[in-house]
Amino acid sequence: MSVWIAIAGVSFSTFFLRASFMLFADPHRFPHWFRHALKFVPAAVLAAIVAPGLLMAGGTPDLSLANPRLVAGLIAMVATFYLRNTFAAVATGMAALWALQWAFGHFG
Repeated sequence: MSVWIAIAGVSFSTFFLRASFMLFADPHRFPHWFRHALKFVPAAVLAAIVAPGLLMAGGTPDLSLANPRLVAGLIAMVATFYLRNTFAAVATGMAALWALQWAFGHFG
């Protein structure tokens, strides 16, 4: 039973610490540079989630062009740059990934 109390205590404290920033802080009182920096947080978090999937194949770093995820990610980045459309970039990246996985499976 004490394990569950410890889990509940840690969960509550973690939730309270994260929620206190949103509940008790006035975002208009933050310095301008801090508010400006907060605009980049979602992109940084997304990059931190996506980068390991692109750069690590099978749990080991693979920066070669034989890594279909890395190549598809690069194709998606180019598509994003030229198309400026999120849906088109995701569709292009997924199509490239599927095609590369098929090609590497059949010819690699």
